[in-house]
Amino acid sequence: MKLIRFGDIGQEKPGILGDDGKRYDCSAQFSDWDRDFFNQHSLSEIKTDGLAEVAESERWGACVARPGKVLCVGLNYSDHAEESGMPIPEEPILFMKGSNTVVGPFDDVQIPRGSEKTDWEVELGIVIGKDARYLDSKEDAINHIAGYCISHDVSERAYQLERGGQWCKGKSCDTFNPLGPFLLSADACADVNNLSMSLSVNGEQRQSGNTQTMIFDCAHIVHYCSQFMTLEAGDVISTGTPPGVGLGMKPPQYLKAGDEITLSIDGLGEQKQRCISA
Repeated sequence: MKLIRFGDIGQEKPGILGDDGKRYDCSAQFSDWDRDFFNQHSLSEIKTDGLAEVAESERWGACVARPGKVLCVGLNYSDHAEESGMPIPEEPILFMKGSNTVVGPFDDVQIPRGSEKTDWEVELGIVIGKDARYLDSKEDAINHIAGYCISHDVSERAYQLERGGQWCKGKSCDTFNPLGPFLLSADACADVNNLSMSLSVNGEQRQSGNTQTMIFDCAHIVHYCSQFMTLEAGDVISTGTPPGVGLGMKPPQYLKAGDEITLSIDGLGEQKQRCISA
C-alpha cells in the first residue's frame, strides 16, 4: 500500500496512491497518518473501495504527518564516508533534524539567508509503525517498521561543520527534509536492501547508489536506535546517503536559488524541488 497526504500546508489530509496512479481521499476513515494512527490501527483496516479521487491540482504533502522526531544516520555508506574524509563508523552515527524541516516532495527548498554551502543528500527513510523501546532483535525491529519513503536530507555544510557545536544547525533549517511522495508499506517492498537511488541537479546526475552498500541495514538501525530512546510511531529515520554530495566534489559545489533537484529510489517514486532564497 502507498500512503500519501494532500492539501495546503497545515491542512493536509490522508490518502492512498492507487495502482492507477491516482490519489484517493481517506479522510472520512482516519484523521491523518500520524502516531495515533500507526499505534492504534493497521494498514489492512484502510478501506480502498469507493474513495473519492483527489484533484490533480492538490498539493502533495509529506507522506506522514509531522513526526515527533527525525533521526538520521551519518556516514552509513562506506564510499560516502571516504569522500567525506572520515573513517567508516563502527556503530551508527546518530543525529537529529528538527521536525520543522519536513515538507512535501515537490515543495520549494529554501536556501538559508547568507548560505553558500547548502548541499543535497538522497536517503532512504524509515517510518516507525509502532512505539519501540529496547527491541530484542533485528527481527523484532522489522515488525516495528510501517514502511519506507524517499527522504531528502538537505544540509548546510558551513552551519554543520564550521559554526561550532553539533550538526543540528546545518540540518534543521526550514524545508530541509522533503518526504515522500508516498510511504510504501513494508510488506510491499520486495527487498529494501537492494534499492537503487539517484539524485540530479539541473538535469546532471550527482548521486547514484544502492542500499546494498549501506554499512548498517534498516533492521539493524531500528534495533540499535531503540536501545537509546523510544522510537515513536510516525517517527522518521533517514538512513544515510551514497556518494556524490556537493561537499565531496572537487571543487565542492552547492545549491543556489533557481536550481532544480530530482531524487528517486526504486519503488518509492520521485521527488522534485526548486531552490529559492529564504
